[in-house]
Amino acid sequence: MGPVNWLAVVLASLLAMMIGIVWFGPLFNVVQPFVKEEPKKRSQGWLAGLFLFVNSAMLGHMYARIGGETLAAKPWLYFMQAGGIAAAFVIPAIWMTYYRLAADRRTRLIESGYYLVAYLAMAGVFWLLG
Repeated sequence: MGPVNWLAVVLASLLAMMIGIVWFGPLFNVVQPFVKEEPKKRSQGWLAGLFLFVNSAMLGHMYARIGGETLAAKPWLYFMQAGGIAAAFVIPAIWMTYYRLAADRRTRLIESGYYLVAYLAMAGVFWLLG
């Protein structure tokens, strides 16, 4: 196992946060119509950042386990691994949870799209800083 690229971990999580700000702000202007309570006035952005850092650290650990030589020979593994985690674990969890909360299909698609794009962008950071 090679070392975890901590610079890539930090930069990937920051990029995912920036994508989220644009994605849920000006791009889709997401409101949560299925939430019955008044939204909290305090921002929970730090919590989202913490979770994205943990996600990015796990990707970094996974890439370190695969090894630099393998990733250099097969760079598509960065995107295949990250996209696979998003498509096989994260997105189904979103669909199951949001279905239970009676969220509309548009909300589920926007949320799912964000995580697929964010994970692929994080993979791109690891690939560029490989």
